[in-house]
Amino acid sequence: MNILIAAFMVMTLVLAGCSSNNNANGTSGEKAKKIKLAYVAWDSEIASTNVVKEVLESKLNYKVEMLQVDAGPMYVGVADGSVDGMVSAWLPSTHGENYYEPNKDKLEDLGANLIGTKNGLVVPTYMDIKTIEDLKKEDVGKSVDHTITGIEPGAGIMSQAEKAITEYDLNKWNLLGSSSSAMVKVLQDAYAKKEPIVITGWTPHWMFNDMELKYLDDPKKVFGGNEEIHTLVRLGLKEDHPAAYRFLDQFEWTPEDMESVMGDISAGMPEEEAAKKWVEANEAKVNQWIAGIE
Repeated sequence: MNILIAAFMVMTLVLAGCSSNNNANGTSGEKAKKIKLAYVAWDSEIASTNVVKEVLESKLNYKVEMLQVDAGPMYVGVADGSVDGMVSAWLPSTHGENYYEPNKDKLEDLGANLIGTKNGLVVPTYMDIKTIEDLKKEDVGKSVDHTITGIEPGAGIMSQAEKAITEYDLNKWNLLGSSSSAMVKVLQDAYAKKEPIVITGWTPHWMFNDMELKYLDDPKKVFGGNEEIHTLVRLGLKEDHPAAYRFLDQFEWTPEDMESVMGDISAGMPEEEAAKKWVEANEAKVNQWIAGIE
């Protein structure tokens, strides 16, 4: 009898432990509440993905894994379901042809989360040039060693820059791949010395607040017009994680919001801390994102 009682007590404790674990994970009818978000290592996407992670974890009790990848794998990951989603799709031009179009039938586009973005070739305002056509001038080319300083080779803006070199007959010019952080460091060094430099740039970005920069006019529209950043999720996310899906569908903010987070990160604040600071300071907007979620 004592053996039976002991066995019953052990089984009760095991079941209680399982129940406790389920509650801690917040399953409550959904699959285990874990979300994988892919992102590219642009300052803008680091900011947005960390804010989304903070809301999912602090407001909706999810466990979030952030996966830093190049643009191509980011789209493939959402399309094949190995990641749940991303808030880093620059459309229609930057990521459209190479990444979005080949995968669009295997993922769900929840629409724009930020409107008013732009890509192009950027120079300091102290450089006396106005358009990409001006890069053909020999003195301009020599002043920067016929080099455009770029970011990660797989980024959509790099493909656009390569196309610009072809479309504008910049035969002597080279596109230097690096990373977004390395590109900004080179820009800062040149700017401090008032040296000429040409970079691949985009907005929103905190560098436009810290330095006086300008886009070179693009009469051939190689870089497209104004863009939007979209939220893309895997097929089936709505059924598997309705709360996360609804939040991601309702997530939208402004360039000023994004620049606030980017500014704190660029000033040395850890990414997660900057995201938490913004979420806590913008309760009304965050509540709109999670409205209607039970």
